Amino acid sequence: MDTILAIVQKINMYLSDYILIILLVGTGLFFSIRTKFVQVRCFGEGMRKVFGGVKLRGGKQEGGISSFQALATAIAAQVGTGNIVGACGAILIGGPGAIFWMWIIAFLGMATIYAEAVLAQETRIVTDDGEVLGGPVYYIQKAFKGGFGKFLSVFFAIAAILALGFMGAMVQSNSIGSTFATAFGVPSWIVGIVIVALAAFIFIGGLQRLASVTEKLVPVMALLYIGGSLILLACRITDLPAAFGMIFKYAFVPQALIGGAVGEAIKKAISQGAKRGLFSNEAGMGSTPHAHAMAKVKDPHEQGVVAMVGVFIDTFVVLTMTALTVITTLYTEGGVLAAGAAEGVDKTNMSQLAFSSVFGSGIGNAFVAVCLLFFAFSTILSWNLFGKINVEYLFGKKAVLVYSVIALVFVFLGSVLSNDLVWELTDMFNQLIVLPNVLALFALSPLVVKAAKNPKNDK
Repeated sequence: MDTILAIVQKINMYLSDYILIILLVGTGLFFSIRTKFVQVRCFGEGMRKVFGGVKLRGGKQEGGISSFQALATAIAAQVGTGNIVGACGAILIGGPGAIFWMWIIAFLGMATIYAEAVLAQETRIVTDDGEVLGGPVYYIQKAFKGGFGKFLSVFFAIAAILALGFMGAMVQSNSIGSTFATAFGVPSWIVGIVIVALAAFIFIGGLQRLASVTEKLVPVMALLYIGGSLILLACRITDLPAAFGMIFKYAFVPQALIGGAVGEAIKKAISQGAKRGLFSNEAGMGSTPHAHAMAKVKDPHEQGVVAMVGVFIDTFVVLTMTALTVITTLYTEGGVLAAGAAEGVDKTNMSQLAFSSVFGSGIGNAFVAVCLLFFAFSTILSWNLFGKINVEYLFGKKAVLVYSVIALVFVFLGSVLSNDLVWELTDMFNQLIVLPNVLALFALSPLVVKAAKNPKNDK
């Protein structure tokens, strides 16, 4: 296991430190420039479409789901363990400055996810029985004809099934199990059984049941976490300026806190921002286009601007709340991490330590555990759907039941098995699926530019 872990870590080092940064920043810059910064120009339009007529009861849709249900399903995938455990890990390894680079990645990623949503809408298919299917495998094959396109599509599908449906589910359930054990003393295996039972009920209900759950769960979980975070920040308001100062200062001089040579420390801060930023908002990864493809909208541009709001909520709202609560309590004067690493502090308990420092260990641990339950469970649901779409693409509908059973086994195993290998494997597959996805985005960029330039709903 140690040998495998070392190999996977080495692969991830090259992917996140070099390839991923170039791809994410390059793709985001490319689409920002080509669309004349659609994330700025059309941000207000996206907010109006999302919040102008929010309904928590979208009802059943004939062929697909509503635009808000698609966004809720996408946010359910985005807002998960990465927003709490992932953000804490990035800060712990790369320093508070890693959050600055997460913001940069997210700003550029808003243009990337606009492109993903537009192409998902442009290339989606409707089966004979009215089922709507879409996602990277479909626009990859449109971008590249013949054997090369087929190879890239199959590669993406296999990696997505492993990254989202299997390994990713383990990471999410593991976080739930560990935080519940800390907060309530509940054995992880009991938590695992409950999660599996709830997940199985929703999996069986199909797309409509999942969409109905996420459209209600996502607003509630986001408001709960943001509300609790704001109360904590109000209690530590005098430390807020210092927290923001650290984010900007340690983005460029991280060695002052995490040690090491200047160049190596900055590379660590940026790579952590890129890697954990991808795991958090998923822009460029090719996961959320599966949800956006199924939205019933007038034209692709409409879902593109809605998709941008998902990245904004994920990173600039929810993830920032985690960063500020952790930095104001653990990194400011008197905090246990003010002088660097501290014994007994890791990415899985940092957020609980932060909230416990203000609310006490009982309330603080319980609050984070409940929020993480909502976050991680909703991600399990959405990622399972995305994996299912790729299973159906590869093997047909008959394989979906087998896939669901295997996925539930991984959910349970994740709740009782905790090791770095699961996280590293998840990171590796998450990063691998970026490669074929980004190639297709570049190849089909004229369609994206056309949608951003001439949105039909503006006429």
